[in-house]
Amino acid sequence: MSAASARACAGHALPTPPGLYRPRHPERTVLHAVVREHLETWLALQRAGEREVPGFVERDFRKYLTCGVLAHGFGRARCPACGHDFLVAFSCRARALCPSCNARRMAETAAHLVDHVFPRAPVRRAVPPQPTDEEPRHG
Repeated sequence: MSAASARACAGHALPTPPGLYRPRHPERTVLHAVVREHLETWLALQRAGEREVPGFVERDFRKYLTCGVLAHGFGRARCPACGHDFLVAFSCRARALCPSCNARRMAETAAHLVDHVFPRAPVRRAVPPQPTDEEPRHG
C-alpha cells in the first residue's frame, strides 16, 4: 500500500483528511447524557400533571438516543484506496433535537440554495447606515 493510499483511509493511524468519515460518539455528549438520564422521568411528570407530550416530541427524543450509536444499526463501507472496512452508524433524522442531523440538514439546504435557487449573479449586501449619538434621529 502506498503512503498516499494510507493517508486517504480513515482506518489508518495517520491523521484523517477532512471529508472522510469519523465516528462522532454522541453517547459521550452532555446532551445525550441528560436526555438518556431524564427522559423517562420528564415524560412521567408530564403525564402526572395531565400535560400530554405530543407524539412527535417523544418519538424524536427516543430516536435521538439511537442516533449515531452502532448498537442501534449501521452500514458497512469500504475504503476504495486500501480496502479497509469501517462501520457507519445510522442517523435519527430528527429535526427538532439532534445537533448532528440538524447540521447535515442545514448544510444540504445551503447547498441546494446555492446550487439551484440563488441566481448565478454576484450578490451584494447593503446595510443602511445607523445613526450615531451625534446625529439627530429623524422619524
